[in-house]
Amino acid sequence: MKYKSKEITLNGKGIAIQKSKKSPVSLLNTDNSNNFIFEYEGIVIEIPAGLNDTKLDSLRVTVNVYLKNSYDSVRHTINLFNHTQLEKFISTLSYRLEFSDITIRKAFIILIRELNTYRLDTLSKEPEASKIVYELQDEDRIEAEKFLKSKDLLSKTNNLIGSSGIIGEENNRLLMYLIFTSRKTSKPLHCISFGTSGSGKTHLQSKIAELIPQQDIFDYTQLSANALYYLGKDTLKHKLILIEDFDGVGEALLPLRELQTKGKISKSVTHKGIGGFGTARNLIVEGPVSICGCTTKESIYEDNSNRSFLIYIDESPEQDERIMAYQRLGFAGRIDIDKELQASKLLRNVQQLLKPIRVVNPYAEHLKLPSTVFKPRRTNIHYLQLIELITFYHQFQREEKFDMVSGEAFIETALEDIKLANTLIKDVLLRKSDRLNGVTRDYFENLSLYLKEKNTDVYDNQEIRKELKINEATLRRYHKQLVTEGYIQRISTKIPHEFKVLDVDEFKDLENTIDKALKLCLDIVTSSEVRHMQNDEVNSL
Repeated sequence: MKYKSKEITLNGKGIAIQKSKKSPVSLLNTDNSNNFIFEYEGIVIEIPAGLNDTKLDSLRVTVNVYLKNSYDSVRHTINLFNHTQLEKFISTLSYRLEFSDITIRKAFIILIRELNTYRLDTLSKEPEASKIVYELQDEDRIEAEKFLKSKDLLSKTNNLIGSSGIIGEENNRLLMYLIFTSRKTSKPLHCISFGTSGSGKTHLQSKIAELIPQQDIFDYTQLSANALYYLGKDTLKHKLILIEDFDGVGEALLPLRELQTKGKISKSVTHKGIGGFGTARNLIVEGPVSICGCTTKESIYEDNSNRSFLIYIDESPEQDERIMAYQRLGFAGRIDIDKELQASKLLRNVQQLLKPIRVVNPYAEHLKLPSTVFKPRRTNIHYLQLIELITFYHQFQREEKFDMVSGEAFIETALEDIKLANTLIKDVLLRKSDRLNGVTRDYFENLSLYLKEKNTDVYDNQEIRKELKINEATLRRYHKQLVTEGYIQRISTKIPHEFKVLDVDEFKDLENTIDKALKLCLDIVTSSEVRHMQNDEVNSL
């Protein structure tokens, strides 16, 4: 830190001229933020831990004072703005170090001035989020663009996700990758992954996150209620927030929900100003942002779940065997790690090429979901947004058009995008329409299959615990919900308790209803497209 002063003198002709003169370099060395060092006429004052007092009406520091070439030192924590404390400390130093109190006092006067200047300079600088720019090499850009222009893009993307080391979960992994991609759009999607402990839900989320550029990800294990408000205004724009377990962010669920719904959060806090009076400061953080996380709970607070796609992890024996087979190959050294890394790199490069662009769906008015869907208004929005997202992902294969009024560029949804969305969203709609939570539904379907093989609809809990390998507390919880919802009926109170299944085909009927509704949507938009093409031919004649 250098200061300049101006000195006015007269030249030989009596004309005033100015000479700039440099003041001495600052005596305070702040290069090491963990230990400031100040030197003045043989006195050395160290400030361990630097300056942490941001209150402008005090200057509290811990100092270690000694003379050069001396082994004796004095350590003390003191408020340098407190005159009484400072004078007593100067007297103590003069006595202990056998040094002039006048020189020590001058040293502290200069130190106070320089510490205060340093603090004011630091406080005046707003913290800025570091921006990492990821530049693609020419060969990487060409490869990624060629991939985005290829036929069956979603199928090839799913295969590439599998090649990156993600085993099974074909529908879930592709849906999650697309949801993570939605952060680049103006209306991002969100998801919650459900699964028991050790089922691989966090692993799936982490592996898909490896296919996204890391500068776009905020990964949280725990989050306090106010943490998000103190991020920079634009820090979260088009970013992806990943939450390992929603149990760790209970206090922050409200701002997370507001980010999902409104695309921004705001909070007014009070800061002490001049004279001790409080002044209000508005903290605003803007999106859009995609928020995804995991939970071991069988169900989650409705306000959180109905804003998100619900993804249920595959816990079938077949998936267990696929994963264990992959683990064995890993220990045998038979996994091509380079191939997995190349697949991950290509998908990250693809993300870099996707640019924000408006999507118009000319078929939207004909796309109606079945009335059985839970929270149809919000689910309908999710359905339309998923179609837009698939169109967005195919932007290199869609003709770029321009609005005649605003001149804004946009691309249009194709029929193929709707077909792909219907395939991906079918399981989501089933789960959204189901009165049972995910794990209870899985149990009931396994139970129905077991009873069908035995050609009966009656069973006892002891038999099922043994055959399906379920502990008593878990089975009791399943049965409580199934009895409440009318899926089973208790026919004996004797031990072991006997139950009767009332409707085995209920879930299949629901699945058929959703299949018919999605097919009807597609038939309507297809016929609409045919009529549109016929009208165009007539108009051209």
